[in-house]
Amino acid sequence: MPSVILRLPRVVVSALAGLLSGPLWAQQVAPALPKGPLILGAYAQGSFIIAHTPSVKHLAVSHPTGFELNVQRQTNGSEPWHAWYKYPKIGVNFVYYDYHNPVLGRSYASSLYLNKTFLRTSRHELNFRIGTGLGYFPVRFDQETNHKNTIVSSRLNATLQTRLEYDVAVAEHWGLLLGLGLNHYSNGATTKPNFGINLPTVLMGFNYHQQHPFQPLAANPALDAPAEIGRNFLDLSTSIGWKQRNESDRRKYLVNSVSVVAGRRVNRKSNLVLGLEGFYDRSLVAQLQDTTRAGIPRPDVKKAGVLVGHELLFGRLAFVAHLGFYVYNPYKSNKFYYERLGLKYHLTNRLWSAVDLKIHRGAADVIELKIGATL
Repeated sequence: MPSVILRLPRVVVSALAGLLSGPLWAQQVAPALPKGPLILGAYAQGSFIIAHTPSVKHLAVSHPTGFELNVQRQTNGSEPWHAWYKYPKIGVNFVYYDYHNPVLGRSYASSLYLNKTFLRTSRHELNFRIGTGLGYFPVRFDQETNHKNTIVSSRLNATLQTRLEYDVAVAEHWGLLLGLGLNHYSNGATTKPNFGINLPTVLMGFNYHQQHPFQPLAANPALDAPAEIGRNFLDLSTSIGWKQRNESDRRKYLVNSVSVVAGRRVNRKSNLVLGLEGFYDRSLVAQLQDTTRAGIPRPDVKKAGVLVGHELLFGRLAFVAHLGFYVYNPYKSNKFYYERLGLKYHLTNRLWSAVDLKIHRGAADVIELKIGATL
């Protein structure tokens, strides 16, 4: 269990006070309004590895342990969306795991996350956290020296974290934190094998609350209904990604897409979208070369699809979920549909970027790095 200090020096709190106040989470800059209070946390974690496929059963025998350090900014109503979601927390963390298995080694990860409160009293809080970031694994799959590591094939991996937390006050500024969560690591098929690792987690630790109990700013009804509600928009975008075809072919193949998506802001929290997109996956060209005899015509590997989707809005940030169906798919290398989950961030009112995971029937296809414009 990480040790804690009963009184944090003011200089530490002041130094961390600006960490989460950058433009990533801001919809409108309001310097006259005070920033929300900070929460600093330190937790011990105990886990086990889910054997979600027979190929990882030989690794699901140890019980990883680790710790987490994090800092959270309590939203306070300085932006309209804070009140719409009942004042969630926005945080960044560092997570360390020792897998107690030389085949897997250790991992180091950092995530940005949103912590949604479902129950809040003067002494108790029940929260749900979801976040994403990057993980680093010094030990990975190697065909000659570490071929048993079918879980981790690249040093850099995406991480997804979900968690249910209970925080109970034990002193004026201190809370005891108990939680149940799931940590997931995967490289999105950029390198194979890519079975990924799923870690159900029990955690316990302490939170230091700069303000306890939390008091939001006075509500401003004039900001409660965004002017964009009921308006239509058009998004144009292109993406780039890389993927490995299989374990024997170590090359990374370029994957591109273009899309035209129409959308409508239907309420304070949501956009609904409908669009067309095209894909060009160069790994499929190599796959056809290996499987098609010389002289036989090869089908076109380019694909086109239609999609429907939803965007959950948090100021300039949005959680994106799409379901797509291929309408042009001469080379049937996958199912007729695909899914997409991602994060979209408006750099300006017109220009945006996104990081998406495209999925085929529950299996990662490619991580898409996207840039787009709203018309």
